[in-house]
Amino acid sequence: MKRILLMVFRSLFNLPFWLIKIFQLCNIEKYDLHTRYAFLHKIMPVIIRRGRIKIHVTGLENLPSENGYIMFPNHQGLFDALAIIKTHDRPLVTVMKKEIKNTFLLKQVITMLEAEVIDRDDIRQSMQVIMNMTRRVKAGENFIIFAEGTRSKQGNSLLEFKGGSFKSAMNAKCPIVPIALIDSYKAFDTGSIRKLTVQIHYMKPLYYEDYKGMKSTEIAEMVSNIISKKIKNETAGIE
Repeated sequence: MKRILLMVFRSLFNLPFWLIKIFQLCNIEKYDLHTRYAFLHKIMPVIIRRGRIKIHVTGLENLPSENGYIMFPNHQGLFDALAIIKTHDRPLVTVMKKEIKNTFLLKQVITMLEAEVIDRDDIRQSMQVIMNMTRRVKAGENFIIFAEGTRSKQGNSLLEFKGGSFKSAMNAKCPIVPIALIDSYKAFDTGSIRKLTVQIHYMKPLYYEDYKGMKSTEIAEMVSNIISKKIKNETAGIE
């Protein structure tokens, strides 16, 4: 929370314009996704820098050349999505839990990105989100979904990846992009405002041929292992 307040304080001059622009861009009939996403992508480096955070990114060359893929990062905290939006040039769509859908600014971002809001306690609604994602990915949209379902609250350790999170990728037969986030939890979840470097590593994608015939739980375990191995290698001797 302290770092969020720092970001707000150091952006007081810009905030009125940004807020006006964000509310304007919520008119999805007037502004296309590229325009809406471009604004978020443009201001994100400024916001992050004012929070005394540096982003170390690798593997952008691993992103599929064609749109229509789903990214699966580990989930450490509220900063995760900001790091991805800052480093990912192409428009993306997020999957967010229903508990935050009415939070100020997050509500507007959900509208701007036409995000899918999921209620994990409602099986029917969750299935509808999976169907929506499948349709939209086939149409060329890129998604991020946190397969752990909630932030781990265990630093750079992962929770179990849920097999159901991979159903949309299986149905769409699309590329799966594992993403390893390191130290992202330190941004908003530790109460510190010290200078911080967050690592984000885009891993080589798994194409349909790589996971064809596998169960969703097997895919989830495979992706989790890829991310865990990357985090272990990158943090060796650090933690």
